[in-house]
Parts: sequence; structure tokens; C-alpha cells
Amino acid sequence: MDMENKLEFKLNDFEGPLDLLLHLIEKNKYSIFDIPIVEITEQYLDYVNKMQEENLDIMSEFLVMAATLISIKAKMLLPKQEEEEQEEEDPRAELVRRLLEYKMYKYASLELKDMELDAGRNYYKSPTIPKEVLEYKEDIDPADVIGDVTLNKLNDIFRDIMKRTIDRVDPVRSKFGTIEKEEVRIEDKMEEIKQSMKGLRGINFRTLLEAQASRINVIVTFMAVLELMKIGELTVRQDDLFGDIIIDSLVE
Repeated sequence: MDMENKLEFKLNDFEGPLDLLLHLIEKNKYSIFDIPIVEITEQYLDYVNKMQEENLDIMSEFLVMAATLISIKAKMLLPKQEEEEQEEEDPRAELVRRLLEYKMYKYASLELKDMELDAGRNYYKSPTIPKEVLEYKEDIDPADVIGDVTLNKLNDIFRDIMKRTIDRVDPVRSKFGTIEKEEVRIEDKMEEIKQSMKGLRGINFRTLLEAQASRINVIVTFMAVLELMKIGELTVRQDDLFGDIIIDSLVE
């Protein structure tokens, strides 16, 4: 199959010259960190040369990139002294940086678009809560349930654990391109906490949160602890002024 039969795109089908370059790299399964500049330049110029009738404004952007590729190609083909090879940066380095940055934002935009489409399929009903439920007041004062330990202290621990889960994310690696939905039911987490406490005198609240596998699990675990305290199945204590917060089960 000749090159003319392979070209099924117009330049305006691409977001810009970086988009075309990324398409060629992925199509040929080249490593973005070790671009074969001679081959990629020839393929890029083939695309551009086939599209002479494109809008001049569109063509100008692609021609600038073509000149950049030719310049890089020339630098890499010129013979160098051994000392120059050790000191000079790879001529492709700046292009690689631009491609990586473009790829990150491109995949981020695709993920946001998928999330928007997914959100468009959700429907919400108007609240129809009976008046009796709205006027209901808890018989138990939360302050009596948690004793000397305040909700602020529990919240401080929760925020600290959440910050640590964010800090553990590798900023270089990315999940762009896939959308993962992790559903964690608060009822299941409540039961899990109760099962974990069987036979134990108490569980360290901070340790419980740190053991969770993801941010959503941390959030649901925190909510589950508060709910169990609310219905009177858990209580919390702090033996020392600055000591750890311990969760105790009130159910045998």
C-alpha cells in the first residue's frame, strides 16, 4: 500500500502540529523518549506535502514544526567531537518535553469529556422528605457520645490522612485515558469495622484510616465511624492529653 492510500486525515483533523507528531509516534509505536528523528521527519513532511490546499493559517503552524524537525535532524546528522557529545543536550530534548506536556493535557481533556458525558446521564429527583422527618431531632447529644474527644480532633486526623494519600500520588505517572469508579458502601464499611474490632480492646483511629487503600476508602471509613458513634455502637477515648484517639466497641 503506497503512502497516498495511507493518508486518510487532513491537517485540520489534528489539534496542531504536536497532535500530528503524537499521532505518528503512537501509530509507529515509537518511544516518545527516543524519537527516530529521521523517520518521523520524513513521515511528517509527507503528511504536510499532501495537504497543500489546506487553509494558510493552519498550514503555517505545521510548516513551523516542519522547520523545527529539519533543524533537529540536521543537528543529529552533523558529526560531533567526543567532548561535544558529552556536554551538549540531546537536540530532541525540548521537543520531547513539549510532546509530554501536550500528551498530558490531551488525555486530561479526554477524561474530562468522558466524565461530562457520564454526568449527563445522571438524573436527580426533587427532595420529598416528610415534614416529620425534617423536624426529627436526635435524642443523643453527640458531645455525650464522644466524651472529651471533640469532632474537631477526629476531623484533624482525617484531614492529615487525606493529605498523605495525595502526597503519595506519583506526579509523573498518570491514569489519563481511563475512568475508574470505585464504589464503597458505608453500610459495608460499618460492618467491616465492627468485624475488625471483634476480640480487640480498641483500635487506633489514625491507624484505621492509614490502612485504607484509597482516598474514597478513607472518606467512607471516617463517615462509617461517625455513623457507628451516632447509633451508639462505638465510642472514642483519648487517655492522655495529646495521646492517640482509640475507638472502642459498645457492642459485645
